Amino acid sequence: MSVVTRFAPSPTGFLHIGGARTALFNYLFARHHGGKFLLRIEDTDRARSTTAAVDAIIDGLSWLGLQWDGEPIYQFVRADRHAEVAHQLLASGHAYHCYCSPAELDAMRADQKAKGLPIRYDGRWRDKDPALAPAGVPPVVRLKAPRDGQTVLEDQVQGTVTVANSQLDDMVLLRADGTPTYMLSVVVDDHDMAVTHVIRGDDHLTNSFRQIQLYRACDWRPPIFAHIPLILGPDGVKLSKRHGALGASAYRELGFLPDALCNYLLRLGWGHGDAEIISRQQAILWFTLDGVGRAPARFDLARLTNLNGHYLRESDDRTLTDLVLPLLTERVGHSLDDHQRGLVLRAMSGLKERAKTLVEIAENAVFYLLERPLTLDDKAVRILAADGRTALAEFAQILAALPDWRQDSLEQQARQFADAYHLKLGKLAQPLRAALTGSTISPPIFEVMQILGRDESLGRIGDALKMSMSPR
Repeated sequence: MSVVTRFAPSPTGFLHIGGARTALFNYLFARHHGGKFLLRIEDTDRARSTTAAVDAIIDGLSWLGLQWDGEPIYQFVRADRHAEVAHQLLASGHAYHCYCSPAELDAMRADQKAKGLPIRYDGRWRDKDPALAPAGVPPVVRLKAPRDGQTVLEDQVQGTVTVANSQLDDMVLLRADGTPTYMLSVVVDDHDMAVTHVIRGDDHLTNSFRQIQLYRACDWRPPIFAHIPLILGPDGVKLSKRHGALGASAYRELGFLPDALCNYLLRLGWGHGDAEIISRQQAILWFTLDGVGRAPARFDLARLTNLNGHYLRESDDRTLTDLVLPLLTERVGHSLDDHQRGLVLRAMSGLKERAKTLVEIAENAVFYLLERPLTLDDKAVRILAADGRTALAEFAQILAALPDWRQDSLEQQARQFADAYHLKLGKLAQPLRAALTGSTISPPIFEVMQILGRDESLGRIGDALKMSMSPR
């Protein structure tokens, strides 16, 4: 059997983080078995489906590297095919017309509620003579579901799950206006797309029993189902807006790498021994449904952030530079020239060691690109007052004559200067940092000096010394 999976989002919003994990599991399962991973846009809710949402879903999947096979399939354009199957079921006696009006259905539900009975359609038109149909009332088409026995689901994650058929009513297949329902469309599409495995959230578990009944009525083999547990917030409640970012695109804007996010989502409800850092190639090699647990997983932003830091440190400097440049352009307010891009590239090896997101890298790199004279923050101004300025002014003269402008040489010269003047190295390094960055926080200052170069470093030091002499 050639494995075929699908991801079938409704285009009513962004790619939810839970949907992203579902897509990832389907993608990995298909790739593990050398099968196909399909994308179906379930856009039958015309009032809520938007082009912008479709674009957001496709963009999010592409960013995560979850490339599907073939073209996306749009459910709405297949409505005639869905209706065709419903009419075939009518012809075979597995479906029937129901002429209940909305008012009649409301009265039925009210009576059931008053009697403490389950709220479900009572099948009153199931075996009634169509000749008794009221004039001018367009009927719906309902599945003639089995009333006796049980429907059994052998789920690859949840195990054997059983429901009594008496608990399920005759679901609507076609509405009174002839449009197909979600339950009919999903089954027909999965069959026609030759989907072998339906991997989705366990909030769809109850739908599966009705869908299995529909498969059997059509004389089709149901796919293998695997219902994965939902993702909860840190407080154990279903993930929602109050827990923070919900869309995959939001994590891109926050500076997360797609491989880091996929690695984290993979470990939410799936495991392979004690492995935590799992590459895409390893995930494809290892992923099976046996590794999916039944318990809901809790989303932990701190763990994701730490994992992202690992991926940053392992990433190629040039790749990171390309990702950070747009963020830097936004922060400095203009496009960067070749010299500035080169500065960022040379600084990247140090920047990525001290950041956990691309946004942090950009924030920490801005000082390299600032035009002279720099604006000093209050802490930097205080450091350059009195003794700080004096030490910096004397050391600047030594720097101006220094022939070797490398990090180790700069640090060695600073240590010799500090020893000669009986200073702790920090008493010199902090004024240097204030002058060169405008703040009191930066990568190692001698690394900064090497990256900035002789002329820019001496220029910034000179500017700071002039400013520290002037009244503010």
